Amino acid sequence: LPLCFPQKLWEMLESDQFRSIWWSEGGKCVAIHKDLFEVEVLGRGVCQRVFNTQHIRSVIRQLNLYGFTKVQRDFQRSASLPEFLSEEAAASAHSQILYYYNPSFNRAHPWLLGTCKRR
Repeated sequence: LPLCFPQKLWEMLESDQFRSIWWSEGGKCVAIHKDLFEVEVLGRGVCQRVFNTQHIRSVIRQLNLYGFTKVQRDFQRSASLPEFLSEEAAASAHSQILYYYNPSFNRAHPWLLGTCKRR
């Protein structure tokens, strides 16, 4: 039987094969480096494909369908211009990372994976 989306996602997170997706927030969130994910996961050949898509939008749609919500990161900004500019550069690089949360998708509670149902 083919694995459903949450199971595939879990296996990717637990594998050391992928650098573009990892557990964040102590295993409570999924972090995806958007550009790297597009190359490393979605850019694979047909035989090695993890998901039946080559588009990050489709993966995000699946996350939403399974009850994941995007987590926004807030940055405190400095008042001084040099510090502000360096923080802006860091925030820009950080904006490539997408964070998603689902209360039933938690590394410390793998038994909850079965409750991740498609809406």
